Amino acid sequence: MIILGIDPGIASVGYGIIKKDKKKLKHIAHGIIKTTPDMDIEERFLSIYNEIKKLIKEFKPEEASMERLFFFRNQKTVIQVSQAQGIIMLAFKQKKIPFIMYTPLNIKNVLTGDGKAKKAEMQKIVQKILKMERHPTPDDAADGLAVAICHSFKL
Repeated sequence: MIILGIDPGIASVGYGIIKKDKKKLKHIAHGIIKTTPDMDIEERFLSIYNEIKKLIKEFKPEEASMERLFFFRNQKTVIQVSQAQGIIMLAFKQKKIPFIMYTPLNIKNVLTGDGKAKKAEMQKIVQKILKMERHPTPDDAADGLAVAICHSFKL
């Protein structure tokens, strides 16, 4: 089973793609979808939507998962990230890909046993689980992989 994990954002959307075969997990791909502040907000959303559709077309995930917004200090950011989440969900729904959302606390708990794990610890555990030569970067992409791994443990 191919699983697509998403760390939503407006400037950077992290993604991670893994394959689950029985209890084995294999790294397929990871990266980020970037938008820039000089783009109109609608253009940024369209770019995210189109890139998510490309990922779906290329990797054909059977399930997807996404990090749920937890807490933001900046009200404008939380609204835009929520809107980006909606656009990503739309892309999943259009392709009939089941998806579920997990809080950062839940993801950290599932992967490390500690809901307060730091970024570096999360990257190390992702690297170890997926048997990668080095920890995944950038952070948003590593988070996308962590979301996919979390989901795979729930299946």
